[in-house]
Amino acid sequence: MKFITSLRKQIGVLATALCCPVLLYAQGSDAPIPPTALRPDIKVEHFLAVGPEAVRLIQHPVTGDLYYTTFTGDVFRVKMNDQPPVAEKVFSAADHGITRLQGAAFLKNTLFLAGNISVNNNKGTKGRMVRYDLASGNKPEMTVVFNTVEYGTNKTTFDHGWNALEISPDGKYIYVNTGARTDHGEVQDNGGVYPNARDNALTAKIFRFPVNVKNLELPDDEAKLKADGYIYAEGIRNAYDMAFDGNGNLFAVSNSGDYDHAEDMFWVRKGHHYGFPWVMGGGIDNPQQYPDWQPDPEKDPFMSKFAHAWLMRYFRNDPDFPKKPAGVKFTGPVLNMGPDANEYRDRATGLVMDGDSTGVGVGTFNAHSSPLGLFFDTKKALADDFKGDGFVIRYSGPRRNSTLVHPLKKQGRDLLHLDMTYNKTTDNYTVKTTRLVDGFTEPTDAVLVDNTVYIIEYGGKGGNIWKITLPADSKMAKKSRRKEARK
Repeated sequence: MKFITSLRKQIGVLATALCCPVLLYAQGSDAPIPPTALRPDIKVEHFLAVGPEAVRLIQHPVTGDLYYTTFTGDVFRVKMNDQPPVAEKVFSAADHGITRLQGAAFLKNTLFLAGNISVNNNKGTKGRMVRYDLASGNKPEMTVVFNTVEYGTNKTTFDHGWNALEISPDGKYIYVNTGARTDHGEVQDNGGVYPNARDNALTAKIFRFPVNVKNLELPDDEAKLKADGYIYAEGIRNAYDMAFDGNGNLFAVSNSGDYDHAEDMFWVRKGHHYGFPWVMGGGIDNPQQYPDWQPDPEKDPFMSKFAHAWLMRYFRNDPDFPKKPAGVKFTGPVLNMGPDANEYRDRATGLVMDGDSTGVGVGTFNAHSSPLGLFFDTKKALADDFKGDGFVIRYSGPRRNSTLVHPLKKQGRDLLHLDMTYNKTTDNYTVKTTRLVDGFTEPTDAVLVDNTVYIIEYGGKGGNIWKITLPADSKMAKKSRRKEARK
C-alpha cells in the first residue's frame, strides 16, 4: 500500500502490523476524538484538520504563522490571525523540485526545505535542499543549497532519505540529517542495479552547512565531505528530528530497525560516531556483523518472525559485513531512567522488562516507538516543573480498542516530558521521561509557541493539528493575559 511504503520510508516506523490510520469520531459528531491530557493543568483542543501525509510543522519566526509540509512536496501556511484558521498551499513539488519532502526549517524570513528526488527511472535518488527568501515579494526567490550525486535507492521500506533540519542558535549553520538506506547495514542493491550497495558517505549522518552556501554538489566521498567540513556526526541510523536546548546543545532522536533495539536519543557532538550499523539501542550489537551468525527468530527473542527484515531475509548470514572502523570510540545514547517509555528486552533472558523495576537505564526509548517532534523550552516560558526542559512525541504505540498489545509498545502515540541531567562521569545525559498527553493518531511533528504545543498528525486521508496548552511561567502568563485583554 502507498501509505505504508511512503510512511515507513519517511520515518522508519517498523511496526509489525502497521495499517492505515482510522480517524475516530465521537458518536453523532463530526469532530475527531481528542487526545487525553494526563494532568489536570494541561488543556487539549482541536486546532485544524489537515490533508494527508503531513510531515513537518514549523513556525515562521517573523509573522508567527504556522507552516506544515507533506511527504509529497506541498507546503501550507496557516495564518494564526485567521479565525477559524485556514491552511493555504504556498509551494508544491513542482516549485522546489523535491518529490519526497521531509525537512523544513525557518531562519528569520528564509524557509529551508530538504528531501529527495528520484532518478534513473526511480531506481536511484539524489538528496536536495533549497531555500526561499519569503521577504522578496509575491514570488519568493528560490536558491539551491545542494544536490547530491546519484546513489541507489531501493525497493524496501528502509530508505530514509534526507529529512530533519535544524538551525544553529547563532543562525550561522543549518544541520540536516540523512537517514540510512538500510535496516541494519545490509546490502540493498535494488534488484542488482546498484551492486553491493549498503550505506555510503551520503547516508546515516548529520551534515552541517553555512546557511548562505549555494549550488553545492555533494559527492559520495566521505574523505572529501569531511575535508570540506560538511559531515558533523555519523553512525546514526535515522535522526528524524533534532533540536537545540537552551544551552546550545544539539540533541537528536533516532529510529532503530526491525531488531528489538531501543530507540536512541543522542547528544550530537562534532566528530562523534554513534555506532550504526554496528551498535544500536544503548550498546546492543547488530548480530549481522558476525560472520558465523545464523538468524533464527525461534532462538533469538530480539527478532520477531513477523518482522519485515526477517520475512524479506534482510537478516541473514553476512560474512562480508563491513568491519568496525579501527580506533573509533562509539558515543552512547542518553539513558532513560523512566518512569515512562523505558521498557526493554533483557539481553540475557530475552524477556521484556521495565526499567522502573530493574533500575536499568534504557538507551533511550522503548523499541519501535518512533520518537519524533523533539523540542525544548528554550525561552523558559513554561511553569517551573517544565521550565527549560525537553519534550518529544512517539508516533507508534497501541491502537485504540485493540486487544493485541505488543509487550514493548504498551503505551505510545503520546507527548512525553524530558527532564534531562548532565552526568560528568559519563560525559553524557540521563533523562526522566513522563507521559503528558495520550491518544494521538500517528503524530509526526510538534512546535512550541510560548506555552502552547501544536502537534500534527500524518493521517491517511487526512489528519489534525492539536493545540496543547501547558502550564505557563507565572510572569509569562500575566503578560499573555494582558495581551488578550488589550484585544
